[in-house]
Amino acid sequence: MDTLSSPRVADVLTALFDDAVTADQSMAQKSDDVLIDDDMMSWAIAEERRDYKAFYQSYPGNYWCIAPEFGRLLYVLARACGARRIVEFGTSFGVSTIHLASALRDAGGGGKVITTEIVPEKSARARQNLAAAGLDDLVEFRVGDALETLQDGFDGPVDLLLLDGAFSLYHPVLRLVEPYLRPGSLVLGENALETAGPFLDYVRDPANGYAGLTLPFEPSRGNHLAVRTG
Repeated sequence: MDTLSSPRVADVLTALFDDAVTADQSMAQKSDDVLIDDDMMSWAIAEERRDYKAFYQSYPGNYWCIAPEFGRLLYVLARACGARRIVEFGTSFGVSTIHLASALRDAGGGGKVITTEIVPEKSARARQNLAAAGLDDLVEFRVGDALETLQDGFDGPVDLLLLDGAFSLYHPVLRLVEPYLRPGSLVLGENALETAGPFLDYVRDPANGYAGLTLPFEPSRGNHLAVRTG
């Protein structure tokens, strides 16, 4: 049995996914108008572009949660690339962090997920959730704006970068982490929409040292996977 399927981790994830459904329903309400699917995503992108700090700090109880299928993909990718050092932009309540840390545990222990979150309340909850899953020893939590928390870099090469925070920061966060990405490392942009900024243009240009594709599975709003080629 892998760590992700163990009762302790599976129970924590089930509770978090259930809680996310309830908590995120409030995001569908804006000025008494119901926003769903693409309308809600377009609204969120527009709001965060105006002031991403204020936007995310205004919704400290919302998960912005990955789907279970995407979490399983994170686990598989981390195992497949032999990840030992993973950087995650956007901790939220730690759902994706649990999947990534589970992959490190099953790779023989050790390694580290360095995860950064702009909302202190979310980071504190994520710590509790990782502890409940028995995986907190594999995680380094950084709290604050990723453009600041990631400036000091890392102790060695990065094997996998997950971008799952403010869409408008995908490109600048990638450029911060890029000097540490080894050839063959993976960059995953969750909900990397065409309208979210220059991230997609950058990783789709072979001259920048990436090759990749938009993932063709559902549920998906444009998740993009790239490998560092140079």
